[in-house]
Amino acid sequence: MMKQRIYAYGRKIGLDEASVVKTCGSYYRNYGLSVRGLVMHHQIDPVEFDEQVDGSLPLEDIIKPDVELRAMLESIKTRRWAFTNAGNNHARRVLKCLGIADLFEGITYCDYSEPDFPCKPEREAYDRAMCEAGVDDAQLCYFADDSAKNVEAALNLGWTAVLVSPAIRTMGADKTHLQIQSIHQLPTVLPQLFN
Repeated sequence: MMKQRIYAYGRKIGLDEASVVKTCGSYYRNYGLSVRGLVMHHQIDPVEFDEQVDGSLPLEDIIKPDVELRAMLESIKTRRWAFTNAGNNHARRVLKCLGIADLFEGITYCDYSEPDFPCKPEREAYDRAMCEAGVDDAQLCYFADDSAKNVEAALNLGWTAVLVSPAIRTMGADKTHLQIQSIHQLPTVLPQLFN
């Protein structure tokens, strides 16, 4: 559903039907978010994009509370901080729909109103997350993400990072990483964080 809305927005700004999927996919792979490429190459307003794409999704009809995820998060012994490439409103809506919004001290999100807003996998996004969470030591950061590029960036900064993907992925011969198929499996790879 999200991709369809991104493609519709791409068509709205003049991308032709034959290239919209390829172009938006390329922007996602190259810049971490399709919206970043649309801003850089088509000078779109990212706030408008956020309203028309993320903001128009009927999340409350799609995402339901995840009792198992909530119980797992509640059993974590350390602080919890959300770090997302979504905008603030979308991130808060997703956390609320999942029934876990109250479990996080804060959220580092993409501020679409900021020119050249940083996003994962850019180092500046990770630095911002650490600063906003009040963490100075990268070794105290634990990170789970469904993007191999984002996990690799976290590993390069000294974070402990877990790839969440139903498919087994390799990240290069020199990258040692943890991988799970579902976020619910997090305690199996990081047992030291849980009660």
